[in-house]
Amino acid sequence: MSTPLTIFHCSDLHFGQDCDLDQIAGMEVLAAELAPTAIAVAGDLTQRARHGEFQRALVFAQAMRRIAPTIIVPGNHDVQWWATPFNVIGAKAKYEKFRKYFGDDLTPTLVIDGAVLCGVLSSYGVVAGSMTPNLNDMAVKGHLPAGETDRACDRFAGEPAGFLRVLVMHQNLLRGNISRRMGLANWRQAWRAVENCGADLVLCGHDHEEATGTLPNGTVVATSGTHTARTRGGRASACNLITADATSITVQHHCWDRAAGAFTAETAATFPRHRSREHHPSGA
Repeated sequence: MSTPLTIFHCSDLHFGQDCDLDQIAGMEVLAAELAPTAIAVAGDLTQRARHGEFQRALVFAQAMRRIAPTIIVPGNHDVQWWATPFNVIGAKAKYEKFRKYFGDDLTPTLVIDGAVLCGVLSSYGVVAGSMTPNLNDMAVKGHLPAGETDRACDRFAGEPAGFLRVLVMHQNLLRGNISRRMGLANWRQAWRAVENCGADLVLCGHDHEEATGTLPNGTVVATSGTHTARTRGGRASACNLITADATSITVQHHCWDRAAGAFTAETAATFPRHRSREHHPSGA
């Protein structure tokens, strides 16, 4: 990677009654000013998976695509789980509206110069794999099937060794600093799968609090906030700018300043670039 690449990362826009349209306009201005190499929208574009909400989300997606190549994955609020709880009539119906507006591929891949961004599906609604003993987790928690990380690994293996490998998913992979909640059921299993798939970076959302950290093997995880008033602890909303070069990954939060009507750059954290490109999960 000869020059640094940048990824603008946002999540949890929740178009509908909770969405802050001033922030949406501010994000469009910010993204244009930053001129990133790519944009990742990590789910929960809607509040209730209604047509009008998806239509407004599509307008936002089109604005992002005019700025840079954009990858979008669904979140739990984008899933019509009530149409088919426990997939009693199959899984297709619960993603019908998302597919209508954002295409059939729920797990898109975006290849840019120096990086491959691979969407993985973590939001399934009310299904056995996402259930926990806490009934409040129903339709909120996600899970990460082995097939998702296996597919990502195969996709990563097809790119040059120096490429940045990025997973884009909705549910937060690290425990929330304020909520103390994990976004995934069976999160330890998910950690191992993500580590083994060879990702350098994971972009996610869901917890409504910006955060940055690493998995035990050094894989960087960046969580974006929400663009509603429903932030953790009454914090300012935040989105992220990720800058990556051959040796490091930097995550900088951009927080909403309501008085100024704009996002401002806040703290940045820099991590060494994790390197485990040379092996396939099978060890081959």
